[in-house]
Amino acid sequence: MSKLTKEELIRYSRHLVLQEFGLEAQLKLKEAKVLVVGAGGLGSPALLYLTAAGVGTIGIVDHDDVSLSNLQRQILFTTDDVGKNKSSTAANRLTQLNPEITFHTYANKITSANAESIVRNYDVVLDGTDNFPTRYLLNDVCVLLNKTLIYGSILTFEGQVSVFNYLKKDGTYSSNYRDLFPEPPDAESVPNCEQAGVLGVLPGIIGSMQASEVIKVI
Repeated sequence: MSKLTKEELIRYSRHLVLQEFGLEAQLKLKEAKVLVVGAGGLGSPALLYLTAAGVGTIGIVDHDDVSLSNLQRQILFTTDDVGKNKSSTAANRLTQLNPEITFHTYANKITSANAESIVRNYDVVLDGTDNFPTRYLLNDVCVLLNKTLIYGSILTFEGQVSVFNYLKKDGTYSSNYRDLFPEPPDAESVPNCEQAGVLGVLPGIIGSMQASEVIKVI
């Protein structure tokens, strides 16, 4: 197992003095690889806290560019970032928060053609997406590759968080997203945040809860 540098011992000192956490847990974080799909409303707070917590390797998937309407809730970005790719801009910002972390960015849309090759390199996947096809795709790939999926969803004033496909102590896996929702809803039947709106602080709450679940799994 790797060791913490002198700087890391200082950086993570509040973790290290936690009796229920300590050095062993911090080293597990350092060795972990987490993939965050979507660097938007959910991904922003999740990425900030996973980076601050010391997750050693973080992958960021987002093909979108920052727009002015994102800034009401996507706290990783500033007005100067409008028009820039989210994944690379997020990595640059997060490196300033914690230069000890290794970031891998994917500035392309995750699809059935590339999802397996990307996901297989990580231990845990955090779903920060906002559409049903990608949610089902991530779920199916995580089931195929035996990866834990940390799910989050937001709309208007409400959010959901769940842990899917978690390897239990008895060697079996917990329920996955398709166990809960076997088939995607009609595309027109559920509005998205652009159509229905979302309270700006809500993704901060839900994304932080997702980050907490990632840390617990690790």
